[in-house]
Amino acid sequence: MSDVARIVGEPRFGGILVVCDHGGKSVPDDVDLGIDPALIEQHIGHDIGVAEIAERMASNPGTAAFIANFSRLVVDLNREASDPAALPEESDGRAMPGNRDVDRDARLAAYHAPFHARLEAQLDAAPPALILFLHSFTPAMQTDDTPRPWQCGVLYEGDDRGAMIAKILLEKEGLTVGDQQPYSGAVYNATISRHAEEPGRPYLYLEVRQDLIGDAAGQAEWAECLQRVCNRIAMELM
Repeated sequence: MSDVARIVGEPRFGGILVVCDHGGKSVPDDVDLGIDPALIEQHIGHDIGVAEIAERMASNPGTAAFIANFSRLVVDLNREASDPAALPEESDGRAMPGNRDVDRDARLAAYHAPFHARLEAQLDAAPPALILFLHSFTPAMQTDDTPRPWQCGVLYEGDDRGAMIAKILLEKEGLTVGDQQPYSGAVYNATISRHAEEPGRPYLYLEVRQDLIGDAAGQAEWAECLQRVCNRIAMELM
């Protein structure tokens, strides 16, 4: 269970924990996805920029990061285990032949269940004041080239407290913020449902556009911004 995720920084009671369930890029030696390995470096393989932002944020006292090690093409941790998309057979129009006719239960048992068990244990051991579930999105989909105008988007299911505070703060930073954009947190919500909504933990689920965080300069800028925003949200939700 130790290799499904890595922790950066020191999780603290009353601190901030940044969770990147789509932050990993590794593919286990015994998993053959049947694709060009270069695709792992693209959005279908991982959420570009989020692990680097989380690592930078975790350099601040009181903030830590919990980052998945494996690509979401191995297993999509932000899907329920019962969802066929947890082992995607295609992503943004690209086929994943290695995920067909596999032992689904074994794959989920090896990667999906341990990740969520370890995250739950971490949240119980050092309950944070705020969980930041950090994702990124493409400026446009391969299957639909309509530009996405938002620089970031807040997502939520039932508890919108963190999202609404963040929206105000991010707009004050001069950003164009989507509300439930480019996806809906009421649909893509497996991780927040299990670890935040159901147990009542305060959280912010945020998507950042990848062209803004694809290099070190952008990652540093957003890490600084999100640290300010998360500190403020945590204070207001206390």
